[in-house]
Amino acid sequence: MGMFVFLPLVLPLSAWPIARLAEHRLHPRSATRLLTGVAAVMATCSTVCLGLAMVVGTAQLPGNPLPDGWSDPEVRAAVPYDEVAGKAAIPALCLVVAACGRTLWRHGRVRRSAHRALAGLPVTQAAVLPDDVPYAYALPGGRRDRVVVSTALLARLEPAERRALFAHERAHLAARHHRHLLTAQLAARANPFLRPLRTAVSYTSERWADEEAARAVGSRRTVASAIGKAALVSRGTPAPTLAGLAAPGPVPRRVAALLGPAPAVRAWPPVFTSVGLALWGAAAGTAVSAMSSANSAVTMVLILHAATPL
Repeated sequence: MGMFVFLPLVLPLSAWPIARLAEHRLHPRSATRLLTGVAAVMATCSTVCLGLAMVVGTAQLPGNPLPDGWSDPEVRAAVPYDEVAGKAAIPALCLVVAACGRTLWRHGRVRRSAHRALAGLPVTQAAVLPDDVPYAYALPGGRRDRVVVSTALLARLEPAERRALFAHERAHLAARHHRHLLTAQLAARANPFLRPLRTAVSYTSERWADEEAARAVGSRRTVASAIGKAALVSRGTPAPTLAGLAAPGPVPRRVAALLGPAPAVRAWPPVFTSVGLALWGAAAGTAVSAMSSANSAVTMVLILHAATPL
């Protein structure tokens, strides 16, 4: 097992190039799915790594609840014993669990609060709220999926731009973008090296919805105009795990992309290109991270099982 158990903590660095290049060179749908998958796997592997290191560190603490055999000299010799890393992994894993729990709690609280606010309204796909504050966002809820928009924002948009707004939000709901955003948020909480992927997923999911809205209304310029106006007046979404037309991010890049040609749909870019090499690098890093964490977990289980008295 050796030092390979610590590889998943730093291998997310291999995904940084694709996090940047995917925004420009891949179709937004492909980029969102790819980056979310890479972030989820790498975050899981790094958390497993912390858990294994924590077991080693906990075994060395006096009065720990683990079996006495886990602290025997023979077990220490078989396991990559590092007192500093093992003990440091204990608070690190606690911080990861607390941060992820807080993110999940906030996501659930915002969704519940938003649904409670709409409880007295007719059950329709769109909920228009009489509010002087301009905003619009997609509110997931299974069969209660709603597009929430204020009258203040609708008053600032032309009829065609309003259709683009609703098409954009419906695209978020249809593609379940809140799941991608929540996964990327949790991954960034589990490993700070995955924050560039969280930022990239936030952008590519919006671009995915932009392209779907442009296809639905038949005018890329109309969608670009709606995004620009909404970004100037809207306050965004109530939580980073919810998607909206004026979500925080590089709005000028979204507008510029919509004023250009539609992105080509490609399943896998050529290998000998910058995005191809970055993609293969991220894939290799993800595979090595998964294999390293799996190998370390199996080795640790076998060793500690043998050291546990029946």
